[in-house]
Amino acid sequence: MLSLPLQLQPLSPPFYPANSQPKTLKPVFPKACKSQYQTERGLQFDIGDTFFRHESATGRDFGVLSAALYKQSNGSLRVLDALCGCGIRSLRYLVEAKADFVLANDANENYRGIISGNLSRISEERWVVMNSDANRVMTERYLEKDYFDLVDVDSFGSDSSFLRAAIGAVKLDGLLYITSTDGYSSGGHRPQHSLAAYGAYVRPMPYSNEVGLRMLIGGALREASVLGYHVVPLFSYYSYHGPVFRAMLQIKRGRLPDSSTYNFISHCIQCGNSQTVAWDQLGQIRCPCITNACVPNSLIVSGPLWTGPLHQASHLARMLNLAEQLGWISDGNGRNLEKLIRLMVDESDPKLPVGYIKIDEVLKECVASRAKLNSPSIGAIMNTLHEEGYVASRSHIAPNAIKTNCPMTECIKTFKALQQCSIR
Repeated sequence: MLSLPLQLQPLSPPFYPANSQPKTLKPVFPKACKSQYQTERGLQFDIGDTFFRHESATGRDFGVLSAALYKQSNGSLRVLDALCGCGIRSLRYLVEAKADFVLANDANENYRGIISGNLSRISEERWVVMNSDANRVMTERYLEKDYFDLVDVDSFGSDSSFLRAAIGAVKLDGLLYITSTDGYSSGGHRPQHSLAAYGAYVRPMPYSNEVGLRMLIGGALREASVLGYHVVPLFSYYSYHGPVFRAMLQIKRGRLPDSSTYNFISHCIQCGNSQTVAWDQLGQIRCPCITNACVPNSLIVSGPLWTGPLHQASHLARMLNLAEQLGWISDGNGRNLEKLIRLMVDESDPKLPVGYIKIDEVLKECVASRAKLNSPSIGAIMNTLHEEGYVASRSHIAPNAIKTNCPMTECIKTFKALQQCSIR
């Protein structure tokens, strides 16, 4: 066979025009097909085709306030916005919380132009935009030991798959801001789903939206314990739109010292009483109202869930002080931010049990007893409970409800005593 000699020629060096040097070219970001400008706390931004809810402004306010307080205490602030959407949270962390650096990530590459455009007013050394899977980004930060002071995971549904990676990307004593929008699971309509996502078998209860917050915090606590940490809720916030459940958690070294804040909740459909059930009480749960005439299977049990305080009063007090300094008395959507935070401070009392009592439910009990009455004000009910030695506060979750350590039977008596009842 005839073989031909193969002659290899050296590659020519790359050609650059005279007096020029090779440069790193910046990528040209795709532009969104349309622009839609919004304004929040005086900052204008473009949402383009991204998913955006102006109703979530309060949750963003809370995140910025906590981030700003963190920087005041620690001197620096690096934020990972794992699912940043249009980038408004990233922008607010940079401008209002004065973050030193923000990593703004969203898996949708079509959002890159919108995000970069919204952040372009800030020095480029203080931010970077990525388009990658959130879990991958957070896991890479962990593997590179590039930890952040605050990781914000504003996810959709009950995607708890982000929790472990997010916890791994947070510095010790740093902040983790998590989200759930799964009202079906918190309402007890998908117990198998809540069990898979958060490790809690949740059944229908009259204070399902509070259960949603406790389910979310409990799920994070479970994931943190696997990594050798525990979490401390600085605040938790429920909003009816969505619904949206958010919790700001501080990551602490070491597993939870004891299980006193991670237990089960029981609710009696016969008398309306609720109580926290410890792990060693399982199989021995009994409602005080139980008699021979009690409705069979009257106890509903959910858990395990976070059963400690939903907020840290000292942190909320600092948030309120900063909000007043910034002039953020209103959240911009007709809701009084000062009133909301003060209400949450009242909710922080560790003597308050899980759940809340709806005034309408107490009224229903009175009607069921064939008594007719007009509903007294919540303020009057709370004052009376305080006079009787009970702890009571309003609930930020349900405007027509109170949280109290007074048993339901005593609440009904108090309710009746406040307004003369007459037999129909």
